[in-house]
Amino acid sequence: MTHLLIGSNNAHKAEEMRAIIEAQSLATILMPTSVQNFPTDIPETGATLEENAYIKTVAIFHATGRTCIADDTGLEVDALGGAPGVHTARYAGESATYAENRAKMLAELAGIAPEQRTACFRTVICYHDDLRVAFAEGVCEGRIATEERGEAGFGYDSIFIPEGFERTFAEMSAEEKHRISHRGQALKHFAEILRSYHDEAVENTLS
Repeated sequence: MTHLLIGSNNAHKAEEMRAIIEAQSLATILMPTSVQNFPTDIPETGATLEENAYIKTVAIFHATGRTCIADDTGLEVDALGGAPGVHTARYAGESATYAENRAKMLAELAGIAPEQRTACFRTVICYHDDLRVAFAEGVCEGRIATEERGEAGFGYDSIFIPEGFERTFAEMSAEEKHRISHRGQALKHFAEILRSYHDEAVENTLS
């Protein structure tokens, strides 16, 4: 089974990715703390999620020599013209906390009717091994709540209500969230890609 390094210094995100991948029996997971030379500060200078995911994955692969994945995620709110998008993690400033980002969003949407608070989460994953670079994407449509609800999750989970539900991500179990979330969808797409690489390797061995 492939050894796959989770390329994120965000402990919450790394753990979520580990749980989703292991549930699909995709690979043997390596966490950032288990490898040498894992870069601790990679500037996210890309103008798109794809560029940022690529920048991070290339830096991690060259620093560690390990097959790895990294992602970038954006929350795109229609009433804010698609913001914060690529700036989601830094919405309230470069060193903003999750709570500060959520507070800014709720303040900017104050007075906006529920039906006009539509949004989507989009995750782009970049994979890098000795032979190739590949991308996978996942999207979760929903809307922004009028107040924080729930204790689970991280980031914007307590104010994001996925389409078809009345609960926020933070009010769901981890397993329920993973089935429908943007990151879960992206990793399902990635699973298909990784399995195709495995099948290709087996076919080449037998031919």
